[in-house]
Amino acid sequence: MPTRDSANDDELRMLLQRVARRIRNNRADGTMSDTKMGVLFRVEVSPATPSQLAERERVTPPSMNRTLNALEEASLVARTPDPDDARKVIVTITPAGEALIAETRRLRTAWFSQRLAELTPDERATLEAVVPVLRRISES
Repeated sequence: MPTRDSANDDELRMLLQRVARRIRNNRADGTMSDTKMGVLFRVEVSPATPSQLAERERVTPPSMNRTLNALEEASLVARTPDPDDARKVIVTITPAGEALIAETRRLRTAWFSQRLAELTPDERATLEAVVPVLRRISES
């Protein structure tokens, strides 16, 4: 039988997952999968080779290649020759990809800001107090 702490831990985990899912559901292109959005956000921060992206996203190279093909077909990323090794390509974000990310960020921020605006001042202070703890957990 689960202990009181483990039940609380499980509820907290599920609530955090639910909030994260609600945030992720706000995107400029409602048809794009979480995987594609994740890769697009990652490429925006740091252009990389397909194999580096596969490793960072913890997927197989063929799976990453399929994702990149779809993103490239949608003109959201581009593959360019690696200046250091002509056998490799670097995946970069396109202006269309940047626009999609910017709109997705705007939608996510609007959704989250609206939820925060509905909190009482005490609830907001409680939530803000947990930020350092969540940051520590997210960086572990």
